[in-house]
Amino acid sequence: MNLPSRHVTVLLSEAVDALAIRPDGVYVDGTFGRGGHSRAILAALGPQGRLIAFDRDPSAIAAGRQIADRRLALVHAPFSSFAGELDDLGVSRVDGVLLDLGVSSPQLDEPERGMSFRFDAPLDMRMDTSRGQTVAQWLAAASVAQITEVLRDYGEERFAYAIAKAIAAARTGGVVATTRQLAEIVEKAVRTREPGQHPATRSFQALRIFINQELEELSLILPDAVERLKPGGRLAVISFHSLEDRIVKRFMRDESRPPQLPSRLPVRAADLPKPRLALVGKAVRPGEAEVAANPRARSAVMRVAERTEAQA
Repeated sequence: MNLPSRHVTVLLSEAVDALAIRPDGVYVDGTFGRGGHSRAILAALGPQGRLIAFDRDPSAIAAGRQIADRRLALVHAPFSSFAGELDDLGVSRVDGVLLDLGVSSPQLDEPERGMSFRFDAPLDMRMDTSRGQTVAQWLAAASVAQITEVLRDYGEERFAYAIAKAIAAARTGGVVATTRQLAEIVEKAVRTREPGQHPATRSFQALRIFINQELEELSLILPDAVERLKPGGRLAVISFHSLEDRIVKRFMRDESRPPQLPSRLPVRAADLPKPRLALVGKAVRPGEAEVAANPRARSAVMRVAERTEAQA
């Protein structure tokens, strides 16, 4: 059963402003979601403009098909398909790329997606429900060491080993198949937790990020996006998790610096290859009014960079 869920787009005006949209430009919304950013980009484009919107979620693609606009092309694909999909559409370079990472409110609020411990539902967590393993299927076969690694590396869970052992022990009585089962297992295994945070928060987050390969997909699209940007084109990325933001921050920092050569190498700074990106402003976070209206925005941070004239 679907529960009514309204997705509130985070940093809507800030993200669209960051792209510095040209009316006749070609833009990519790498995470269509429910189309908040896409609609705002389309509103800023002229008749000759073009928007290519990606999403892995079949429900998001279905929602996008409700937008009757010939300038919009919807692509049901993950980040790792970015370059190939642009080639298929005959697009070599673009004027801007926007990535709004994490999960949408419908994905969290629809019980059957299995992403939240607030409901008792099948333990799925896939963003693309048409392919790949569910979390329940992965947990049924994963070793204690593998579960520990995922909880530690993707959820920064300090009780990762204790939780992994508890999951393995619970499997002797049958498959851990529902969100409630998993939440109860974690709750019993975690000895203490930060005030106001459910004991299973980090575990659910870690398993979702892992099963969807979210960090790996992000690491793949960033260099592809820079490669496809025209000079002066913008890359704007909104992150909701420290691991995501760390990847984005380091990538933009490294791409905005000349190559780091050994200090004694006889090369003049003027002779070094120019960086491909220039940072645009400081990290942007939601204001108090936005967080008050949409508490899920509180962890958001947006970073923006502009493509330079430098060659790859």
